Amino acid sequence: MSTLTEIEAALPKLSDAELKQLAADLDRLFRERKGTSIYQDAHGTLSEADLIIAADRAFQEYDKAEGTDADRQAR
Repeated sequence: MSTLTEIEAALPKLSDAELKQLAADLDRLFRERKGTSIYQDAHGTLSEADLIIAADRAFQEYDKAEGTDADRQAR
């Protein structure tokens, strides 16, 4: 049996506190390895790349709206 299979089998048996600690440990390992962090909230799971893409799209929309406002004639 592989280590990953053993870990997956043990996960349902962990308490909430143990799962929280495991998540913190995984985040720390990703940071130490300079890997991609993963974020999860009520809207789903996102990577850092997903967050960067979302922010870029928001800034593009803001810039487009700002340009439209600048083109309007003063009343």
